[in-house]
Amino acid sequence: MRGWLLSLLLVTGMAGASDTLLPVEQARRVVPVTDHLVPPESLRPCCAFGYDLNVRAIGVPIPVYQIGNVLTLDTLGHHHYNDSALAAVKDIVGINDEKSGLIYTHRGGFIDIAHVRDTADNTFYLFSKIYPKLGQQWRFFYSEELGLRRIQLKAFTPPAAMPERFTLAAWLAGKIAFELAQWHEIAQWYGFQSVPGFSEEISAFSPEDLYSNLLGARLAINVILQGNAGSIDAYNKAMDVQIHQALVGLGVVTREETERMFREVDGDWWNSKRRVPDKFLVLKRNYHLSDNRLPTAVPFEKVQPYELHMPATMAGFTLSDLGELQIYRGHDMQRLPLPVGHYTPSQFQHLADKAQAADQTQLDRMQK
Repeated sequence: MRGWLLSLLLVTGMAGASDTLLPVEQARRVVPVTDHLVPPESLRPCCAFGYDLNVRAIGVPIPVYQIGNVLTLDTLGHHHYNDSALAAVKDIVGINDEKSGLIYTHRGGFIDIAHVRDTADNTFYLFSKIYPKLGQQWRFFYSEELGLRRIQLKAFTPPAAMPERFTLAAWLAGKIAFELAQWHEIAQWYGFQSVPGFSEEISAFSPEDLYSNLLGARLAINVILQGNAGSIDAYNKAMDVQIHQALVGLGVVTREETERMFREVDGDWWNSKRRVPDKFLVLKRNYHLSDNRLPTAVPFEKVQPYELHMPATMAGFTLSDLGELQIYRGHDMQRLPLPVGHYTPSQFQHLADKAQAADQTQLDRMQK
């Protein structure tokens, strides 16, 4: 369905001409926007870092493992908004038209396509909620992920020009979608389990995760600003184009080259002798939560990496002043310390730093 009756959207680059891959864009005019989107039900089954992984619990669904976890540009399939609830089952029986897995790029390192797709979908959904409420004091809730996730919008006087409002809502949606991704890494480390009984610590702060999430947010913002927020079908088709173009721009490689890069970092980034879901199958993690990100530096890579940015300001407004993710006490917070009131994104890095220190202590003990 379509909501606000608006006109055609065009975009203009705001970044320097040298950034042709993902320039910061704004709307000149606006378009109809779909309303009543079903929120993303859950995250897509993503991959533990590595390939040809052995699994310890044969025959039991593992939330961080996916069959055939190395992708190529030709095996991405087609994006489907909110393709999460039955994705693992469809993968197993071979009927999933959307593929997620890991792929190597010279400028972006390892990319987890599930993380790209998830944060893109969250951005699209959040935009559909934020745009009609922009400037109002308003809140709505996501499901629990150790804590209760609440999106809080703050009251302010929005720009008078509708294209500026459209632009501001898109970038705010992408910012908060990336905060959801940051929180997910924290929640996994502190005990969140999407499938009860199976730890997801193996995937927490995996080196490719947050770069992939930020890429997904930026691609979805482009999709919105280029006039493809009017329907799920338009969004899906535009995401196919955006993902393909981004991977080409980042220097995507063949399946054989991706597998070779996995072998190059075996013993440093991951341990091929361990089995999913052993936490220290993954040895290299990135606990840095910044929304200006370089890919985790890959040894032996000679090409200059591409830095992703989530602008702090847009249309003269500081995005963090307009809305944010807040984490309130949940029913089962596992090892997560209870917040005083609620957690805000400014506190996320402290929780990640504590996780990093604990992991390093555990690794040091294992190596003695």
